[in-house]
Amino acid sequence: MTEAKSENLAAATEILLQLRWSDQDALGHVNNARIVTLMEEARIRWTREDGKTGRFEFGTVVASIQVDYLRPLYYQPEMLIRMGITRIGTKSFSVRGIGYQEGHPVFDSTTVMVPLAADGKSSRALSEFERVWLENSVIDSHA
Repeated sequence: MTEAKSENLAAATEILLQLRWSDQDALGHVNNARIVTLMEEARIRWTREDGKTGRFEFGTVVASIQVDYLRPLYYQPEMLIRMGITRIGTKSFSVRGIGYQEGHPVFDSTTVMVPLAADGKSSRALSEFERVWLENSVIDSHA
């Protein structure tokens, strides 16, 4: 990651997560599947950062997730995730998250999220409130 790219992403929301002993695999690295769970935790904290129950009235679901593993992540020390919105569509949006440990990027992920309708089964268009909130978190997708 270049210095310019790192600076651009510095404007993103930052979430600090403690890693758990059980996050490790047999090799002493944080298991690759656990990184997806850590991104989920960061997204939940981000949408509830002001103490409200969430930004999306009926919740959201993950439509797709891509993770590029850049280097091993270890149990200690904690991990910082910088995240923001890279795309806002009519019925979905993309969240980019980059995990850092000791200042080094360890993974880069993009998750496509879809807001649920009241039935909890079908998708719906983003509301104006949701769209405005997401627009306040837009980052450069090439950062």
